[in-house]
Amino acid sequence: MFMPQMRFIILSGAEGVSFVEMPASHAYQLSALNLRLHKEIDKLTASNVPTLPYAIAECDNVDLHDKSLTIHSGLDYLNQLEQSFSAIEEKSYPLISLLTEIRALQAQLEQWYEEEMEG
Repeated sequence: MFMPQMRFIILSGAEGVSFVEMPASHAYQLSALNLRLHKEIDKLTASNVPTLPYAIAECDNVDLHDKSLTIHSGLDYLNQLEQSFSAIEEKSYPLISLLTEIRALQAQLEQWYEEEMEG
């Protein structure tokens, strides 16, 4: 059986280090989205802006030795990201463009997983 190539995005933030598993074909998009969100997040003036970890590396394989760490699915991570950004009550910055980028990658991943399930 064919196993799709996956990559791991390593994130570092206030809650420590976390890992997000992404299809290799989409991993760079999550890293780029993370950079873009960090570039724009300081422009948001709402009080409920989420803290966002930094994408610090990508790799092909991860063998976790620390049982307190977990690997998150890319789709779960994007769903959580979309929820936290859609909850922001922003008045002075066009948040819709950031949400559009999050939702576009979210939709691509949903389609990717659907195709993998069929194939």
